[in-house]
Amino acid sequence: MTAQTDVIFWRLAYFFVVEQEYTLARLNQDRNEMLLENRSLKEASIIRLSRQNLGWAAELRRTVEKTVWIGEKFRKQAGIRKLSILNVVVSPYKPVDEFLPFIKPIESGKTKVLTVLFTENEVAEPLQQLEAVLPQAPEQRDFDGGEDEAAAYERAVLSHEVKRKEEERRFFHYGKPFFTYLFTAVNIIMFFLMTFFGGSTNTQVLLQFGAKFNPLILEGEWWRFITPIFLHIGLLHLLMNSMALYYLGTAVEQIYGRLRFLWIYLFSGFTGSLLSFLLTPNLSAGASGAIFGLFGALLYFGVTKPKLFFRTMGMNILVVIGINLAFGFTVPGIDNAGHIGGLIGGFLATGVVHFPKKRRWFQQAAFSAGALVLVSAGLFLGFERGYAALDAKSVNMQASKELEAGNHEEAERVLLNFLQNNGEPTAETYFHLGFIEAKNGSLEQAEKHFREAVSLRSDFPEAHFNLALIYSEQGKRSKAAASAAEAVKYAPGEQAYQDLANKLNNE
Repeated sequence: MTAQTDVIFWRLAYFFVVEQEYTLARLNQDRNEMLLENRSLKEASIIRLSRQNLGWAAELRRTVEKTVWIGEKFRKQAGIRKLSILNVVVSPYKPVDEFLPFIKPIESGKTKVLTVLFTENEVAEPLQQLEAVLPQAPEQRDFDGGEDEAAAYERAVLSHEVKRKEEERRFFHYGKPFFTYLFTAVNIIMFFLMTFFGGSTNTQVLLQFGAKFNPLILEGEWWRFITPIFLHIGLLHLLMNSMALYYLGTAVEQIYGRLRFLWIYLFSGFTGSLLSFLLTPNLSAGASGAIFGLFGALLYFGVTKPKLFFRTMGMNILVVIGINLAFGFTVPGIDNAGHIGGLIGGFLATGVVHFPKKRRWFQQAAFSAGALVLVSAGLFLGFERGYAALDAKSVNMQASKELEAGNHEEAERVLLNFLQNNGEPTAETYFHLGFIEAKNGSLEQAEKHFREAVSLRSDFPEAHFNLALIYSEQGKRSKAAASAAEAVKYAPGEQAYQDLANKLNNE
């Protein structure tokens, strides 16, 4: 090799590693060949840079074939669907025979290879080829020099790589996980407590322990925005979220530190519950919103440090987020509103605190204002404007709970508010109202609501039975007998229904 060849080789290495932020993935012992990686540059995410004495075109052909093999192996190992690899060869001279067919773009399988040949006498044209696939290219005058310049570029490349690795090590190991393990332990303890008190899938137990339940939140139980983070419905739910928390939590807590992690996790859980409160009426629980907040923290990392993000975990994180969101949209019973709310909350929460030992006051103030506005708007819409998601099932559950406690007036208020706010009632909604009105002596209103209940659900024996009692009280014997017969028809094993039907038939 000549001094000029060394200058070209190491100046290109300096350009790729220092100026274009490629990672030095591999350097052979003789330092004649290196493999560089930068996944943020799709047209040349992998570069194979080598210097060699090309005598014949066959040697260049073998170089290209090896590059194709390296590219396909890397693509399969990294799980990349398509790969573009730039094969940069530095040689003192061109091959003596016909070599142009070997420097044309080649596609083999799902790997595309573009070969660029630099020689001592040919630099300008290869630089133009580089400029076509990279954001920029070095100046031609940068390749002038001798052994000293080559040695200086070599030292700069190797020193930069050592510093980069040390910075990455510090970046990914700023903090030691603590809250990740603490929250995992709390989740497990709460699961066992719920199991002891009746089961983690028991509705009453979930309500007792603080699951997200919109009617109770509207009644002022604001802590239900946070407590669901630590509750899980079933063992599988707990195991899946614990595994996700372990892997994501340790990564996020190591990058951002303990206190930032605590803020991100809790705020994400809150925003997940808040969006679920606005969009999903179902009773819900789980750490999924907070876990998606950890995804949001990693997305913030990707937005602010895209090259490092895609060089390390980027594509894997994006794929996992996409799969989880798609899963949430297609599988019934999953609170995807909580997932999306957590993802947004995690991104905002991370923008508020930024990275450790770094400050961007204007940006952090903007994120803080955005988070405050979105949370305030969500609470205002839910509590003041009545946009909180309510359905008949949750309202009926709340009314039933109040009736069991003997709070008839409160149950009636909950049901009437739901109807007055244009809720879509079920047969059970009307049945609860009729039951309360019958207890209060409002038989005409009770009759009306029991009839609406059976019109929505004809096989509702309790409603038919109560109608029979009201008709009997009003002296409408034939209607009473008919309703009692309907009650017996749909619940033939209920002795009280049979006794009433016999009594009315005898009369």
